[in-house]
Amino acid sequence: MRDCAVSAQTGPLHILCRSRSQFWDGEPGVFMGVIMTPDTFLPFTCPTFFHHHQHSHHLQQQLDIEPDRPIGYGAFGVVWSVTDPRDGKRVALKKMPNVFQNLVSCKRVFRELKMLCFFKHDNVLSALDILQPPHIDYFEEIYVVTELMQSDLHKIIVSPQPLSSDHVKVFLYQILRGLKYLHSAGILHRDIKPGNLLVNSNCVLKICDFGLARVEELDESRHMTQEVVTQYYRAPEILMGSRHYYNAIDIWSVGCIFAELLGRRILFQAQSPIQQLDLITDLLGTPSLEAMRTACEGAKAHIMRGPHKQPSLPVLYTLSSQATHEAVHLLCRMLVFDPSKRISAKDALAHPYLDEGRLRYHTCMCKCCYTTSSGRIYTSDFEPVTNPKFDDGFEKNLTSVRQVKEIIHQFILEQQKGNRVPLCINPQSAAFKSFISSTVAQPSEMPPSPLVWE
Repeated sequence: MRDCAVSAQTGPLHILCRSRSQFWDGEPGVFMGVIMTPDTFLPFTCPTFFHHHQHSHHLQQQLDIEPDRPIGYGAFGVVWSVTDPRDGKRVALKKMPNVFQNLVSCKRVFRELKMLCFFKHDNVLSALDILQPPHIDYFEEIYVVTELMQSDLHKIIVSPQPLSSDHVKVFLYQILRGLKYLHSAGILHRDIKPGNLLVNSNCVLKICDFGLARVEELDESRHMTQEVVTQYYRAPEILMGSRHYYNAIDIWSVGCIFAELLGRRILFQAQSPIQQLDLITDLLGTPSLEAMRTACEGAKAHIMRGPHKQPSLPVLYTLSSQATHEAVHLLCRMLVFDPSKRISAKDALAHPYLDEGRLRYHTCMCKCCYTTSSGRIYTSDFEPVTNPKFDDGFEKNLTSVRQVKEIIHQFILEQQKGNRVPLCINPQSAAFKSFISSTVAQPSEMPPSPLVWE
């Protein structure tokens, strides 16, 4: 086991390994949106997948993938590190158990699965492969292979290792670069937080965990759920009961993370949603009625009953010595109460504060530029978007668990056409017993429901 330290040096940014890992190697934390604890797994009925994968009607050659060790578990899945037998590379395997318990769960998993297969961006985690499904009669779980990342931003922030201004800039640049891509696809992540921002040893960052992601709803007559975003990173319009919101909620979350990178502490750390809202107004001041136009009446009444507050934004300069004028200016553009006036990911990327982060990333970290004997060849588009947008129209016609099960089964098989040799779990692996007994977090570990205003 090794300790990790983030190094500030010329050239590529690195996370240097020393002795015992604080960031990843089995220590408690968060990976791919799930809680990392290598030894704590709750009882789970032995899945029929392993017993009956030989019944798959695909008779082509298959290779067994051997579970190595657990990385973590959470509300929507279990993650293990594994070795891909086709090339020997270490990858992450996310197991989604109990997929077909109800229609809501089915649709959520199918949406996430389609998104993971849709994404093609260096700062967004995507599916490298999906394990060969068994015959549909035994199909109960889904296994998704993704790139293996060594850490996440939460672990880096809470570690004692210093973060240079270069690190802050290159991390923020990558977050916004990935978010611009997601928003161009019409996708709201809805749970941007440090634990959902994976980081490898070269400080390359990927946005992960799309279990709560949804396509942006432009029809204001159609409401969206409020059960989104960890409280500390929740936008004020969500806290105030808005049932229709836009991608600005993700920008608010990024602003909170930006402040956390600068100050190494959570910006709005409250015990309840009401206290969370009060901390926000302590910083931003009492919002106007126009800024609260999408809020529910109970939330508006709470704000108006309280004393009128003046903004105290200059306090952001006290976060750290890295809170320069440019940094605070960009932060203030993100932390705007009125979502319609919050800066977009595209405009944030154009802010002068991120010029150095862009240069560092594309000089020695990205895959879109490359070096030749003649020098560095830069891409023509530093922050690409996607076209067409992600289409969630398939959800409208999903009416039963059996129907969704059949569609997901066929979808996985279609993803494997023309790909490499299909993968299956190796039931003879030494880690097999532990793997099949691992399950997701229990209800007591789930995030609390959002505030319901009177």
